[in-house]
Amino acid sequence: MPWINYILAALIGYLLGSIPVGYLIARAKGVDIRTVGSGRTGGTNMYRAFGFRWALASGLLDVLKGFLAVMIARQLFGDEIAAALAGAAAVSGHNWSIFLHFKGGAGAATGVGALIALNPMAAAITIPFFVAILLIVRYASVATLSVAGIATVTLAALYLLGASPGAHIVFGLIVCVLIVWALRPNLVRLWTGTERRIEFRKPA
Repeated sequence: MPWINYILAALIGYLLGSIPVGYLIARAKGVDIRTVGSGRTGGTNMYRAFGFRWALASGLLDVLKGFLAVMIARQLFGDEIAAALAGAAAVSGHNWSIFLHFKGGAGAATGVGALIALNPMAAAITIPFFVAILLIVRYASVATLSVAGIATVTLAALYLLGASPGAHIVFGLIVCVLIVWALRPNLVRLWTGTERRIEFRKPA
């Protein structure tokens, strides 16, 4: 029955997404990343704690989590709805990891990985916007929120052009909600003018 496949796909995605890459890298260096900066396990906090090299390693592995979730679900179930649910669930797992008492990151890298696997064309359109917004505004939260919205609009446009299934739009909408929910503290800080910018230099 399809709904069983969807549940299994979501479970696979969630467990893959829950692998706390940033936390594990930081622990290997003798630091609990949850006690540093924002307390998140994603690339931005890794960058502030350890610099570009370790943030890149953490970010790429977070991308891989989303990518593998989609590819495994697609291979097992041959269904784009299952693949989309697995990708969205991977973002949920990254943000609220079962291995970290439901703490984690904001989901940008894992979402990008899932998007690359789901729809490479949409990813090719979306990723440059993320990089450009991050470099211009230097707020990781703004770049993450913007790219979630841009990805969803792109997937919807591709669907209307007949180049993307409707299931991909569902993925985009779910991920948008997950990212907005995870970034609620950042939205408050943006509103009050206390959000930290990314400083493109080696942290102290």
